[in-house]
Parts: sequence; structure tokens; C-alpha cells
Amino acid sequence: MSKSQRRGFLPAVALATALVVVVAGAPAASATAKPKIEISGGLTQPVFSYEDAIREYVRVQSPVDSDGDGKKDLVRVDIIRPKETGSGLKVPVIMHQSPYFDEPGVGFGLDHKKYDADGNLTKFPLFYDNYFVPRGYAFVSVDMIGTRLSDGCPTSGGPSDVLGGKAVIDWLNGRATAYDAKGAPVKAAWTTGRTGMIGHSYEGSLTMGVAGTGVRGLETIVPLAAPSSWYEMWRANGTLTDFKGGQEWLAERVDADPDEKCAVVHQRMTAASDDATGDYNAYWHELDYRTGPISKVRNVRASVFSVVGTQDRNVTADQFSTWWAGLPRGVQRKVWVTQYGHLDPFWARRDVWVNTLHQWFDHELMGVSNDIMRQPRADVQLGPDRWITQADWPAPTRTTTLRPQQDGSLGRTPSTGTGSYLETSQTETAMAGDPGTTDPHRLAYLTPPLNNAMRLSGTPSVSLRVKLDRPTANLGVMLVDYGQDTRIHGVDPSQGQGLKLIDDEDCVGESTADDDGCYQRAADNTVTSGFQVVARGIMDAQNHRSLSHPTPLTPGKSYQITWSMLPQDYEFKAGHRLGLVLTGTNADVTVAETGTGTKVTVDLAGTSVSLPLVAGTSGGR
Repeated sequence: MSKSQRRGFLPAVALATALVVVVAGAPAASATAKPKIEISGGLTQPVFSYEDAIREYVRVQSPVDSDGDGKKDLVRVDIIRPKETGSGLKVPVIMHQSPYFDEPGVGFGLDHKKYDADGNLTKFPLFYDNYFVPRGYAFVSVDMIGTRLSDGCPTSGGPSDVLGGKAVIDWLNGRATAYDAKGAPVKAAWTTGRTGMIGHSYEGSLTMGVAGTGVRGLETIVPLAAPSSWYEMWRANGTLTDFKGGQEWLAERVDADPDEKCAVVHQRMTAASDDATGDYNAYWHELDYRTGPISKVRNVRASVFSVVGTQDRNVTADQFSTWWAGLPRGVQRKVWVTQYGHLDPFWARRDVWVNTLHQWFDHELMGVSNDIMRQPRADVQLGPDRWITQADWPAPTRTTTLRPQQDGSLGRTPSTGTGSYLETSQTETAMAGDPGTTDPHRLAYLTPPLNNAMRLSGTPSVSLRVKLDRPTANLGVMLVDYGQDTRIHGVDPSQGQGLKLIDDEDCVGESTADDDGCYQRAADNTVTSGFQVVARGIMDAQNHRSLSHPTPLTPGKSYQITWSMLPQDYEFKAGHRLGLVLTGTNADVTVAETGTGTKVTVDLAGTSVSLPLVAGTSGGR
């Protein structure tokens, strides 16, 4: 789900007794013995035939009627599992629920499903089936309600999207009804019920939404670049960050049915989302997986392995950080924090990713005793090909407050005087470039060159004392790294999200004629540049007290407005300068084309930025 397309387009438990594990070093099995799940070096081994695996589908009855036709929606579930599960072997499940199997396709390569004459899949998108089925897992590919071969209407993160996925988990654990290809009720007798969900973007959001229902049997989730609040997919503190009608657009985008089928549902979505004000309301609360009525982060039981791109313009990093901070303390977790955009790490760091994911699923779903939970919880990317590990995220920090000075510098003590600019819409390159040049549409303040490297880890905040000559303005702020360096480039959706494809390919797992599991490789896309925008924040001034109830400002009156910027983990190198740029409408982030035209006067004595800084620097690996 890329914005370029929009604008152009707990610890492991014992396994069921039926699961037999063969540990490396045990006596060799006879030539006629059926394969059992085999473990060596803390990892399951590929001893099951992928080509001979059972391929089937069921339709799970959900608890919702999203299209209002008087019948509960049936959810299409495509299944591939080792043939030995047909004769008593019970296996855990990896589940991928997606709205994208029709349009635009799944993953970086926009994969699609292929079917045989009986309606069973001959090609499952992505590599999960190729890799994990030979190792003793079942893989289920779920058409989200309203998409592909499932009933109903998609609702862009709404309750039916979530509850359809929950119904599949319930069926896998004997609590819901499903029907086979002939319409007969069927049970998932072949599984232990232990399920892990994985997905990218919208798919990843579904993993968070389902986990937040507290459904039993969902043991782990792996959300990749996933929104936890659909309000924040389209809004930032009252500002509209994508085009109007986005919720309806997305629902229509993933729905291949005739437009008239779900027209009323989608029109209601547009009306309820209230693009005219950008305010948070009851509709958005229902689509909030942190505190909403359907899904709450406090109800999560499943362990979490999350990936976030701190330069993701599509699903911003606060979608991860706020949800992560709200997880119950007892929830086991792991995270990768990258400098990429909206990416699945399969493309960014494939070998490490597949091995880590393998260990994670083995531990959480198979109960394999490996060291995944003894490894550092967080992998953090500090630059091109430069990764570190640490005990948690964010790193331990101390808060340093910097204040703009009349001479254009950033210092520790409050200054006097004011600065002003006319609020308009500009690109980040225009706003951050040439900071020493006077620009009527921004104010820029810089530290002296840094004597030592300085690492930001966590969520900065900004506090502005301002007067406006109109009732509101879009207040923007950016932290900028000034200094020549080689950096990750092209995090914009149209430029590869920070990666470039290279002339190399590898195959992950086993293959068949229709499903080879082979993918092109990618590498960091870099550029040598004089500056980079590190973190950003924007606020509709009239929403500074409440996102639900705007309060227009009285022109000429002074207001103190404080808010959190987007989280980041970034190292400012020695010799570089940290810049604070006060701006208006960010043309790279918001939908407004012209800004408000408001004159913003900033009282320097009441203006500051607070930075969570790690003492010293950290070595890469």
C-alpha cells in the first residue's frame, strides 16, 4: 500500500502429544517410516515434501454480515499442509490474511494466486509456504472479507476486516464452523491450533487487529510496517496527510466485485471519516487497535516480532511505537528498526530475516528450544549496511532540550526575541535546504558542528509559543542532519523505499512448476548528500488541545503548543550540525497544496525541542 499508488494509483508451551519431534543425534528412522518433525541446531528441518503437500480450501463462517445481504460472510481460506497431516500428524499454522490477492497483488513483486481445476491453489504468493511447509508447518492464505473469493465488503481496517481473521483462528482451534469444497462442515483436525500471523502494511495491521481481540490460539504475530490506527494512516494531528476519500478509495481498490455491491458501505465510510475537518471521531475510534472497541493493545496475548521503517512516509513510525509501548509487560517481543521506507525486510536483509523468522516461529509455534529469546530484543539500522543490536527499543536515553537563538543557532538556554514566517506549502528539500539563507516561509536554527557523534533514539517533542494572524495554521517542524554523508536514498514510494534491485536471484524453500519461491535480490540504495531530514512533525493548530474538538485560535493571542514528533533512531556524526526547521505545510506529507497563508510569529523564549539522546555512540556490525 504505497502512497505513490494512491496518488497515481509468552514463553513456549508443550506441544500436543500427537506431535513427534526427532532430535538430531537420535537413531536413524527406517526407510519406510513416515517423516516426523525434525530439529537440528535449534531449527526445524525440511523433511516433508512440498510437491506432495495437501492443497485444499475451506470457507469459514464469520460473525459479521458486512454487505448487508442477510447472511454471515464466509471467509475463503486456502491451505497447504504436509501430506502426513492426513494420517495423524498435527502441525502449527502460519497464517497470511491479505486484502491484496486481487489488486494490486501481494508483496514487492505483486504476486497473485493460481488455481487448479478443483479450485485449489497451485501457487501461494510469497515464500512462506515454500519455506515452512517442508519444515512441518501448515500455511493458510486468507482472502480478507470483501476481497478475492470471500464474501462481504472490505472496510479499510474496520471491524469486519478484523473479525473475519479472528474467525479463522477460532476455526483452527475448534470454535467456529467451516465448509469444504462440497459445502460440508469440516474441522481442522490436522493442526495443534497454535497459529502465527504475518503480514505487511494493511496485512500487518490485520495481525495487530486480530491480536487485540485477545483470541486464544493466536500465539504470535509478525506485523511489518503496519498501521495500528487507521486515523493516523490519513491524518497527522488534525491535518489531512493523504487525499480525500482515502478510506473509500482503498476499499474499492482491493474489491474486485462490481462497484454497486458495496457502494452504500463505502459511501458511509467516506461520510463517517469526515475529511472536511480531519478530526478524530467515533468512526476512527472503531478503527483504532490501541484503545478501540474491537481491538485493544492491552488485550494482546500473542508474542510480537515487529518491523518498522523510520523513514516510512506511508505508515509512519508512531504507528509502531505507540502500539509497542502499550503492549502488556508480559508479552514477549522483538523488533527491527530500519532507516528504510515502507518495506518488507525480506527484500532488505533477506538471509538474516529468513533465519530470524525461522527461529521465531520454531520457538513460538513449535516450542523448539533455541536462543531467539536470549538474543538482543532490537536490531537497529544506523545507516547503509550498518546494523547494531541492543536490549530493547528505544535505547536508554537522557532528554536534552535545545532552544532556538536570535542568531540562528540552537543552544541550551532560553533566548529572547521573535521570528516569523508565512505558512505555506513546500517540499522538505525546499524547507531544509540552504539553512543559512533567509526564507519567508520557514525559520532555521543550527547547532555548532558536533564534537562527538550523537544518537537520537525514541520520540522527540517540540513546544512552540506562537501567535497567529488567523484562526489556525499547519505548524510544521523538522529535525535535520546537516553534513556531507552517504545515506539511504529513495525512501519515497516511487523510488524503491530505500532499496534497489540487483542482478541476482535466490530461491527460498522448495519449488514446484507453478510456485518456485525464487526472487530477485536487492541492496541498499544510497546517495551522498549534504543533509537529510531525520524526523518531522505537523499539527493543525486548532487541534492542539483535542483531535476530536477543534478550538480555533484567537488572532494575536499567544498560545503554547506542544506535541510529539515522529519517532526515530538516528546517529548524527561528529562534525555534523543538527538543525531545527520551523515550517508550515509539508508538501511531502500533507495533502494541502497551498497552506493556510497564516503569518506565524514564534516567541523564542517559549520555544524548544526535546531530544531523547543516547550517551556516546554505538559501534556497527
